[in-house]
Amino acid sequence: MAFLSLLETSPELFLTFIIIIGLLVGSFLNVVIYRLPVMMEREWHEQCAELKGDAPAEMEKFTLNAPRSRCPHCNHAITAIENIPVISYLALRGKCRQCKTAISARYPIIELLTGVLSGVIAWKFGLEWACLGALLLTWSLIALTFIDVDHQLLPDSITLPLVWLGLSFNLFSTYTDLHSSVIGALAGYLSLWGVFQAFKLVTGKEGMGYGDFKLLAALGAWLGWSFLPSIILLSSLVGATVGILLIVFRQHQRSTPIPFGPYLAVAGWLSLVWGNEINHIYLSWVLS
Repeated sequence: MAFLSLLETSPELFLTFIIIIGLLVGSFLNVVIYRLPVMMEREWHEQCAELKGDAPAEMEKFTLNAPRSRCPHCNHAITAIENIPVISYLALRGKCRQCKTAISARYPIIELLTGVLSGVIAWKFGLEWACLGALLLTWSLIALTFIDVDHQLLPDSITLPLVWLGLSFNLFSTYTDLHSSVIGALAGYLSLWGVFQAFKLVTGKEGMGYGDFKLLAALGAWLGWSFLPSIILLSSLVGATVGILLIVFRQHQRSTPIPFGPYLAVAGWLSLVWGNEINHIYLSWVLS
């Protein structure tokens, strides 16, 4: 209680505390982003083997906390001192301590990104329950973004709990009233599902995955139905722009799918923080 009182009286300390927590969570998100898809793939193989009546292959236990993180090249176990967010990467000069193989810069980037975005949330919401919920949503969106970039996958184990969390927080009108939250979840899912079905009817192809429907449903549950048009518009504009740039500058094949989840996540997070301002600009543009 004394620590909470101290945080209440010192906004600077609260902001610093949340940024540090964000850096630590960013380190954990690196684990989630890498391991969760592998865990899902193993589970699928086990289910297939079970359906075929085969004995599942014996594999090393692989969860979010086991086995211990290690270098993929030399299997050097990462010690606690080597796992300090950002600092360890800089101290090791971006290389494995044992084999000197380069470590991907994406690890500290995700840690920094999580720390910075957590700091923005703390600045925006202050020491309130809304801050806790917004942090959980932010961290989830970061994990979903990078998993979708890597695997074109938005795991149900993240998207579905987000829907229920959004509804739960809005039982107390934390971000919007419950009525708007429920309609937002329904409209978020059905709007993209409708686009999916129409695109499939016209082209015979699937334009997006069901994970996108669930993610927009989650954003609708958190923010309410009134933010959905601006989220869809903003994510579509950013996605189209990035897609065109990839085709022009990186010779990205038009037939190669581009994940839509990251653009929904970015648009949803921006709406979480600056949603009223974005809606005002959107409505001014529509009504002008």
